[in-house]
Amino acid sequence: QVQLVESGGGLVQPGGSLRLSCAASGNILKFWRTTVGWYRETPGKQRAEVASITSEGTTYYADSVKGRFTISRDSTKNTVTLQMDSLKPEDTAVYYCHLRDTDYWGKGTLVTVSS
Repeated sequence: QVQLVESGGGLVQPGGSLRLSCAASGNILKFWRTTVGWYRETPGKQRAEVASITSEGTTYYADSVKGRFTISRDSTKNTVTLQMDSLKPEDTAVYYCHLRDTDYWGKGTLVTVSS
């Protein structure tokens, strides 16, 4: 099993930055061998992937966040981080970490972008 815990959410003004972390425990080998994605969900909308990173380090970004968000892995801390810059009100959502092709999800962290 793999346990995923997100952190780093909060309230930020438009144009600001936040850094989300997804910390893994349990089967760490599976964590590092599997693509990890960040997803977000808002009321009335389906949960959608915003960024992902493969075991080889290949990254993917949704068009809505390309150029503003950066996903990376930290092998020393068993984490995947999502650096979010130039935040917009439409980035407001609960952000989740997910191990692709598994049932492993974190509980989410709330990001609110508002003045």
